Amino acid sequence: DKICKPETILASNTSSLDINELGRATSRPEKVCGTHFFSPANVMKLMENVRTNASSLETIATIMKLSKTLGKTGVLVGVGDGFVGNRMLHVAARIAEFMVEEGALPWQVDKVVYGFGFPMGPFAMNDLAGVDVRYLIRKEQKKLYADRRQSVVLDRLFETGRYGQKTGGGWYTYENGSRRGIPDPVVQELIVNTSKEIGYERREFSDEEILERYLYSMINTGAHVLEEKLALRSGDIDVIWHYGYGFPRYQGGPMFYADLIGLDKIYDKVSKYYDEYGDWLKPSKLLKSLADDGKGFGDYTNGL
Repeated sequence: DKICKPETILASNTSSLDINELGRATSRPEKVCGTHFFSPANVMKLMENVRTNASSLETIATIMKLSKTLGKTGVLVGVGDGFVGNRMLHVAARIAEFMVEEGALPWQVDKVVYGFGFPMGPFAMNDLAGVDVRYLIRKEQKKLYADRRQSVVLDRLFETGRYGQKTGGGWYTYENGSRRGIPDPVVQELIVNTSKEIGYERREFSDEEILERYLYSMINTGAHVLEEKLALRSGDIDVIWHYGYGFPRYQGGPMFYADLIGLDKIYDKVSKYYDEYGDWLKPSKLLKSLADDGKGFGDYTNGL
């Protein structure tokens, strides 16, 4: 702030810091924003362009134009935990971890998610990004969600020093520098022992149940994102998930897919999951109101 010219925009690539707070620390809060690139940034097309409470229209227009100049797809979002994409991903990933604590195995969950059309499942993705990275992000999030259920199995895996591909093993084992993970009996034993430790009698999960819990938790969080006006429209969320996370195009994006399933069905299931997982899956008021009216996310204008 002291070094740059007064007209310079200060943009942060963070996905987990409060950009409103960053803006308040400067003499130019109207010139502060987020330009959240997705890893690897030279490949992924998405830019979540983050408007703070003080970002000027000129700043917003400039960063949206910057996306096009860089050959990226820019989506305007608001400030919140994980913004839009990571906010939804973190909840779905937690539900995946809870299912593993209750009876599923990581490779079963990944196979189901991959079969739906994603480029990889949540546990393979965690190994790629780093188990240690997820662990550290979650430590920060505990400050926001201290009273919510947390994944014990992630803690136990982190304690073994298995941080993913970079250490040759995480949820999977990677032999001779290979990027293809192999299910490991050591990890399965760790999971079974963790279930006993926290008092869960392991049960079977069908592929259908795994997919529903994973996707519906994502969709419900997307509805919260719309309520909080972190996204302007449901289509913006779908674009984010196409270009940032590889949501299968032929499924239409999470919010479009939800409309195809029927919001009444999703609301009923989410209400059931809420009893199990608490506030991670607190049903969105928007999801309920649209379901009651027989409408979909495509009908929601968010006051625009």
